[in-house]
Amino acid sequence: MRSFYRGGIGQWAWILHRVTGVGVLLFLLTHILDTALILLGPEWYNKIIAIYRHPVFGLMEIGLFAAVLYHALNGVRIILVDFWVESTLYHKQMFFIEMALFLAIFLPVAWIMLGHILRGGA
Repeated sequence: MRSFYRGGIGQWAWILHRVTGVGVLLFLLTHILDTALILLGPEWYNKIIAIYRHPVFGLMEIGLFAAVLYHALNGVRIILVDFWVESTLYHKQMFFIEMALFLAIFLPVAWIMLGHILRGGA
């Protein structure tokens, strides 16, 4: 008899952890590259930094915050599972607590960031 893996909360937590990790890595690489433009002179650096003031980049910053926050909270959950063996029995509940914390932190911060974008802040 064939059995197929049907996924579940653990699979989605794993996928989101990897995706957010890659997203944060790509941001860090981009940040290193744009900061290195100062070597070409202040005019190059200022041109690139001016592009980041576009509202689309503000929305991307909200996405970056979401990625970092999820990755950090899920990392704490993973540490708890690794060092507290009995916690594997509660991994679903721990994931729901993680997501509740994520929403409790993310929503007000995203609201503030979005308000800043809509007001045209830098």
